Amino acid sequence: MEIKKLIFNPLQENTYIIYDETKECAIIDPGCQKPQEKNALKQFIADSGLTPKILLNTHCHFDHIFGNNFVINEYGVELWASEGELANIQRFRASASLFGFAEEQPYPPSHFLENGQSIKFGNSELKVITTPGHSPGSVCFYSETGHFLIAGDTLFAGSIGRTDLPGGDYDKIMESLETLIALPAETKVYCGHGPDTETGWERLHNPFITG
Repeated sequence: MEIKKLIFNPLQENTYIIYDETKECAIIDPGCQKPQEKNALKQFIADSGLTPKILLNTHCHFDHIFGNNFVINEYGVELWASEGELANIQRFRASASLFGFAEEQPYPPSHFLENGQSIKFGNSELKVITTPGHSPGSVCFYSETGHFLIAGDTLFAGSIGRTDLPGGDYDKIMESLETLIALPAETKVYCGHGPDTETGWERLHNPFITG
């Protein structure tokens, strides 16, 4: 699998496009807000000859789903997200307005993600790992064969996701982190913001884990 990271919106959110030799792809957390950002996502997909097959959300805070409607309308894909994120979708416009964004209400999920579920596209497969704490329905997407994890805002390089937003829970995110750092040490972690990392490095150096 190949992974393309695009950084969007003023909150510097990481959007991921995952694809393989079949040219089918999954789009994860499209944070594209401005027209030029949406065009950048569209241009990469076109230049790479990709066919989007599925839209996935690790969680539904507004900075991760600005582009949900665009992707659904542009490519006709269905959205998969956790049922626990419905409240975040419902409060999307109110949350975005606090940061000065006036946006249309996003579509609800077509399907709900469950722990252990396999998401397939092309010749690729991602396993859903539920990781509540940053938000009630946060999930990560893990590729055992690709040795990588799409972590959303649960785990960052040297840090963890904040838990002071509605539905956040520090005890739950700590439990979720135990699951993630138990993955093989060479697992590359693609975070929802900031640089990539590895589970082995986080196990040894992340102060929220080692402390």
